[in-house]
Amino acid sequence: MSSVPVSAVDTRDPWERHTWVVGAVWLVFLVFPLTVAVRGQQSWAGQVGVVLLFAGFAGVYIRGFVRVDDPRVPAGRLPPGVPHLLVLIALVGVVAPLAGWNTLSMLPYVVALAMFVLPLRLAGGFFALTLALMLTATLTADSLTDAWPYVVVVGSVGMATGVIRLIDERQRVHNRLLTEVALATDRERVARDVHDVLGHSLTVITLKAELAGRLLEADPGRARAEVEQIYELSRLALAEIRTTVGALRVTRLADEVAAARTVLADAGIAPDLPDDLDVVDPRHRVVLAWALREAVTNVVRHSGATRCRVELGGDRLVVTDDGRGLHGREGHGIRGLRERVEAAGGTLVLGTGAAGAGTTLAVQL
Repeated sequence: MSSVPVSAVDTRDPWERHTWVVGAVWLVFLVFPLTVAVRGQQSWAGQVGVVLLFAGFAGVYIRGFVRVDDPRVPAGRLPPGVPHLLVLIALVGVVAPLAGWNTLSMLPYVVALAMFVLPLRLAGGFFALTLALMLTATLTADSLTDAWPYVVVVGSVGMATGVIRLIDERQRVHNRLLTEVALATDRERVARDVHDVLGHSLTVITLKAELAGRLLEADPGRARAEVEQIYELSRLALAEIRTTVGALRVTRLADEVAAARTVLADAGIAPDLPDDLDVVDPRHRVVLAWALREAVTNVVRHSGATRCRVELGGDRLVVTDDGRGLHGREGHGIRGLRERVEAAGGTLVLGTGAAGAGTTLAVQL
């Protein structure tokens, strides 16, 4: 099955694609200047010409709305729709001698199109100039009865479309900001996941590489086994990175408990880990698994502890060590874990152990 290139897809929402339908509804009011202009023609040819003239006006008006905000229109000197606006102005000048004051009923269409094809400030200036010219013409006319309704209509259309255009501009800014926030959130999530995966895996690989180096002469068989585990861990880490970037990875709590037991033992830290994981609420297992991974990685890297105790409950995790305690500021791993926990509606507390020594990390969901 062939795929459609992204550049060929119209990404506008249905409302934007069919705005011209709303504008086309109001073309019914062109019947008044059209009737006057047709009646003023004596010949059939003249009447047909007037009908075609108004049909062209309507077609250009609709086409101008279709071209507004079309992402497939190549960028040029003039925004899409401006040539259509210029043609509408020219057609109004042509119709004026034929329809008289009724030609003013064509100006709302010109003002409406101008409000959407011109930059907002320029559109406001065009509306103000049009309204000023109509007021001047009306005040200098012999009969004001026929002209004033058109002034009111043009003023109303200009203000209404101006408000719509302003709201539309704000909506575009809002949508763009939402997109940027979503992208930033995705980047932070991927960066956090990659950090957690790499930080844990590289810590384990480093420990096993040091152990294999020490055993190389004393116990070659065990050193060979450690090297094989390093190979397996590096291959697993690469697979985890690929699946994490693809947003396919789900951390399993049982796997993290087993991995914690191994990495703590390899680092010379006595592990005290729970055996019964069924007490943990299934809704919280993924977040607590991430928390356990980050906590154990920090214990191995920074604590200098000899013992590490892990407690798991239905909606909580507590990791305690007897190491040197807290020092310095929180690293990227803890900040990323805190964001992950808070996003799940929980809290993370990092403090000194109960006996005044070591470190305790507590996650409550």
